[in-house]
Amino acid sequence: MERLHIDLGKDSYPIVIEDGLLKNLNVYMEEADKWVIITDDIVDGLYGQSLYEKLKDQFNIIKYVIPSGEVNKNISTITNILSYMLEHQLTRKSRVLALGGGVVGDMAGFCASIYMRGIDFIQVPTTLLAQVDSSVGGKTGVNMPQGKNLVGTFYQPKTVVIDTEVLKTLPIRELISGIGEVLKYGVIYDYEFFCFLKDNLQKLQSLDQDVLTFVIKKCCEIKAEIVSSDEKENGLRKILNFGHTIGHGLEAVTNYEKYTHGEAVLIGMYLETKLAFELAMIEEDYFVEIESLLKAFQTQLNMISVDGLINAMKGDKKNQEDKISFILPNGRGTVTELLLSPEEIKGLLKVN
Repeated sequence: MERLHIDLGKDSYPIVIEDGLLKNLNVYMEEADKWVIITDDIVDGLYGQSLYEKLKDQFNIIKYVIPSGEVNKNISTITNILSYMLEHQLTRKSRVLALGGGVVGDMAGFCASIYMRGIDFIQVPTTLLAQVDSSVGGKTGVNMPQGKNLVGTFYQPKTVVIDTEVLKTLPIRELISGIGEVLKYGVIYDYEFFCFLKDNLQKLQSLDQDVLTFVIKKCCEIKAEIVSSDEKENGLRKILNFGHTIGHGLEAVTNYEKYTHGEAVLIGMYLETKLAFELAMIEEDYFVEIESLLKAFQTQLNMISVDGLINAMKGDKKNQEDKISFILPNGRGTVTELLLSPEEIKGLLKVN
């Protein structure tokens, strides 16, 4: 078993990584007057119902199932979850178990953070993207018509339990989405890890256990180091947003129906790397190096209006003084924040 520690003082917590952890999840569940599993309809069919059946003999436990997909990550779904929790009389001593991908984790964590002003929860991520990124760090939230994750909280889980075995049932599209977030860590923080990924992409895609465990642990280690030094995204943590300015804009402008989050981030990383090259922030050989790796997984970008994309990016919460915030590569394994006006972006960005 691999075990990491997120050092946040009184809000510190462990991350445990191993094949088959779901079978012994009860070990990581603390005493509570009631537990609620929050999952989606796809994960429920694969793991949720069987997990509930296994745990109900040991815990006072209920289950709430939401429709899968980013399009359902909204205030209406949050209201339904909270109403269910109230109807079943959860108290401040109750606990939430988030079982699913990033959408489930974000919403379950958000509900836990605001229910009776905050109750404990654990993350049990079931997608590669959630295991390497969204389940770690305490960001919760929901989408609004005006943009992605505009309503949310910083609220840390008590434990993150990562079972690599569940990835065997992950559709290839979701696996590639997760690989997008994996590649991000190599670009923003660790060029040696970037080179490892170049050499081991085939093994990662085929879920080679040694490579998979190493990659998940490495990504969690990087994120743990970043979050431990900047929990509330006042400085260093911003580098995790590489690819996300354009990625979130793409999701919003297509009503969260065209791309998965990971697909949008892959496209975003490519276009933001291109921006960095156009601005002479990186040399051509490094641009080509990143481009060749991203294009192995990049989803086809359909014709889209630059004006529409820029308008969607204007709603990003990291923007300042009418300028849009980008995290762009400026060297091997390093990135920096750059603020660009809509006019500057129009002159640089060609998406079709």
